[in-house]
Amino acid sequence: MMNTTRTTAGLGLTAEQTELVLATAGRAPSLHNTQPWAFRVRPDLLELHADPQRRLPVVDPADRELRMACGAALFTLRLALIDLGVRPLVTVLPDRRHPTLVAEIRRGGSILPTPEQRRLLEAVPRRHTNRSPFTDIAVTPPERHALRRAAADEGAWLHLVTATDELATLQRLAVRAHREQDADPAFRAELRRWTGTSPRRPDGVPVTAGGPRPVLHDRWVLRDYTDGAAPQRAPGREFENDPLIAVLTSHLTGPHADVRAGEALQRVLLTATADGLAVSFLSQLIEVDRARDELRRLVGGQVPPQAVLRVGRGWPVVATPRRPVADLLLDDGADPGR
Repeated sequence: MMNTTRTTAGLGLTAEQTELVLATAGRAPSLHNTQPWAFRVRPDLLELHADPQRRLPVVDPADRELRMACGAALFTLRLALIDLGVRPLVTVLPDRRHPTLVAEIRRGGSILPTPEQRRLLEAVPRRHTNRSPFTDIAVTPPERHALRRAAADEGAWLHLVTATDELATLQRLAVRAHREQDADPAFRAELRRWTGTSPRRPDGVPVTAGGPRPVLHDRWVLRDYTDGAAPQRAPGREFENDPLIAVLTSHLTGPHADVRAGEALQRVLLTATADGLAVSFLSQLIEVDRARDELRRLVGGQVPPQAVLRVGRGWPVVATPRRPVADLLLDDGADPGR
């Protein structure tokens, strides 16, 4: 049962500071903007939970993308705590008896944020999934290096697909996976529940943030996040033919690796934002098992990849809505979904 009372203080912070930390964590990305996380605040402990009521059982039956979203929220929460002088001690998936419990965060002393950590935190409110066309200005070698380093700093590997033959194969895989998903009525129904939503909803992807409607000749952007309600594409605003495609992979598999991959993903996304880059997802390549396995072989990975990103330079886009912190709080002793 969710709590609607005022945020209590935790980890030596004031109630106002604690609420700021949770609001910042809640700006993390999630599939269809479901925001599948919840928090319990105790004086010496913050708990991050997955919210099973926000599962996407058709597209994410194993909850892998749900755990990645919680990992992204965890990374953002870490940044917010460090900015307030709190060194976070994090235990991921600490108790098998409580399967919704993703992480426990305790205070490990005091710390000063580095310039890089402050730079990433400043990027949090500016990070938005950009489903619109990008410009033709290339991502520079230093920017590409920064993205790879961001993934490595969180224990992941970012492969940039640059070879012409690899890009052609990847594009064919993306189209095939998209068609397979789009042929499933259950997938389309689930997508409609979370996209093309009213701007008054605190979750989901509203029409204003869904990007223009894809058309048949588009090579990379294929999924319609507006339930057919997107405005007509402006003249001359075609999707780019050759975006930078990046594949994020963990070094391990399993639920713990999913959470860590989410932390790495958020660091990559915030690094891109801080550098003025725009990012969207090619999720069908991960969600369709056959495409995911072929992608693994294409990039030479030992384990299946966790995310595929389209990176470039875009125009500003509308942010997706966020749930208020009061809706993210758990009553003491309650698990989400009960």
